[in-house]
Amino acid sequence: MRKGYKMISNQILQNTMEGLKNISKVDMGVLDVEGKVLVSTFPESEIAGEEAAAFAQSPADSQTIKNYQFFKVYDEHQLEYIFVAKGDSDETYLVGKMAAFQLQSLLTAYKERFDKDNFIKNLLLDNLLLVDIYNRAKKLHIDIEARRVVFILEASPDRDQGTLENIKNLFGSKSGDFITAVDEKSIIIVKELAPGEDYTQANKIAAEVLDVVGRNEENMTHIAYGTIVRELKEVSRSYKEARMALDVGKIFFDDRDIIAYSSLGIGRLIYQLPIPLCKMFIKEIFENKSPDDFDTETLTTINKFFENNLNVSETSRQLYIHRNTLVYRLDKLQKSTGLDLRVFEDAITFKIALMVVRYMKYMETLDY
Repeated sequence: MRKGYKMISNQILQNTMEGLKNISKVDMGVLDVEGKVLVSTFPESEIAGEEAAAFAQSPADSQTIKNYQFFKVYDEHQLEYIFVAKGDSDETYLVGKMAAFQLQSLLTAYKERFDKDNFIKNLLLDNLLLVDIYNRAKKLHIDIEARRVVFILEASPDRDQGTLENIKNLFGSKSGDFITAVDEKSIIIVKELAPGEDYTQANKIAAEVLDVVGRNEENMTHIAYGTIVRELKEVSRSYKEARMALDVGKIFFDDRDIIAYSSLGIGRLIYQLPIPLCKMFIKEIFENKSPDDFDTETLTTINKFFENNLNVSETSRQLYIHRNTLVYRLDKLQKSTGLDLRVFEDAITFKIALMVVRYMKYMETLDY
């Protein structure tokens, strides 16, 4: 199948032919280079495929055959379509010539759109040399110095097919924004930012996208974004950061549906640790125990203590327990682990250990 057919759907061709017929009152149609009718405003049987195919092979750019005028439509120097207008008058020839030109312009516009989408995908995946980025961007009229940020929307696998179109509609036809998909689960938005727009605006954009696609009750819909970059060549970095933010968010921030790379903190460092190193770390600190082996009461106490920045009084107040009860629990924990959470360094070690175990458990789920 030739590339032109992929770019312009038959539905769009049909709408275009019907619109032109309403204006000109001339029946018309579009055939492929083998003479097969793709769309028409007249019965397909009226056109002999062999004659159209023979015209395609001839050196002529236009020809009259049995009350039909045939025109060739090219993509650069490659024949893409045969346009047919019904009638052999001079007026019909003029209408046919203009309609064929319109089809040529439509093909060029869709080809540029297709080329841009292809370019952005290769840019995101780091498949381009620096010189190719600049040369192709210039040819496609893409600003290389605009500030941009990459968003990745991950929805449930059974999401509506119209999701991509809804997002495209949200951003309108702004030439600096690109919306594409690299797999069935993810939609990627490369958003151009105006001077002065920062991460507050990026978070607002993420919220608007979630509102359009619908927030999922099972928390299956997430959107993540990378850092703001100032050059086109850095867009792939923002994409990789957004991809990492999605994964890290699932491990450490599963209560959030918007995850910014800049807010990942120590989570993004833990995410890059090799699993054998993680296992060694846990074993060295806890010997044969794991920090998540503690009962629910102990884990709740630990997490609340961390939330309150190691403040004993505030933690006991929020847990509705006496201060001495909290001190007893912390003493008990110190005896079993050798770590006193009231000491900052021990608290950091324990916090990292909890996060490492969570990361290891997540990675185990990916292995099956």
